Amino acid sequence: MSLNKNNKILIVGLGLLGGSYAEALSDKGFEVGALDVKESSIEYGISHKLISHGQVEVTKEYVSKFDVIIFCLYPKLFIEWIREYQSFIKPNTIITDVTGVKKWVIEELDGILREDVEYIGAHPMAGKEVYGVENSSKAMFKPANYIITPTSKSSSSAVEVARSIGELLEFKTIVELTPEVHDEMIGFLSQLTHCIAVSLMTCKESEHLVSYTGDSFRDLTRIAKINENLWSELFILNKEELINQMDLFLEQFTNLKEAINNNDLDKMKEIMRLSTKRRSYFDK
Repeated sequence: MSLNKNNKILIVGLGLLGGSYAEALSDKGFEVGALDVKESSIEYGISHKLISHGQVEVTKEYVSKFDVIIFCLYPKLFIEWIREYQSFIKPNTIITDVTGVKKWVIEELDGILREDVEYIGAHPMAGKEVYGVENSSKAMFKPANYIITPTSKSSSSAVEVARSIGELLEFKTIVELTPEVHDEMIGFLSQLTHCIAVSLMTCKESEHLVSYTGDSFRDLTRIAKINENLWSELFILNKEELINQMDLFLEQFTNLKEAINNNDLDKMKEIMRLSTKRRSYFDK
């Protein structure tokens, strides 16, 4: 089932990602509604034509209008919403999300989600170091990657809906991963890198360094300007995978430290050559 213009789409959580999804889908001609706890976010979305309508109160009359629901919430809040309001969802609705962990979400939904509502996981690898619907922009998706995380229970229709969303938002790359592989990859590519940036930013008082820094420090610490509520939740929900990736990093960091301490130029150069080779893959 590909999305068509007759499908009504609900965005739950009209923040940075929710607003960007809404803008892209509205511009493609879809009727997009939204739910958010902030009246100001709904008003902004309507006034800037990101959504056709929206409300702060979750009602059956409103939720049951929609064929596809995209949850742009923190993982735990997503599950809480399903527990409290899933009876408002009409039968045969497909729901998807933007959450950065998948195994935990799927395990939680497995015991509570109605059989006539299907979940298909998705993760847009896009974002900014700012928040709120007023900073949303569909342009952030074009250079980014989009991951779909089907399970053995996922229908082809649900997967196709998720793929259609990725195509409508014009992501550069759309791929499918199992939830397990997704969480391993995200543990390394996203969560570990945020841990490194946070550690680098907090290991030395740096206010006086602003006048001396170059691009290398700014580039490495860009993501250290972090939403502590979201990322601490993501780290805990993917703790096992993240700890594995942190151990991997610590091992390699220690190897480099020992090579420097031992004046082992050959070892240092070997590590740097491997680093240069692997970084070149991302320049293609």
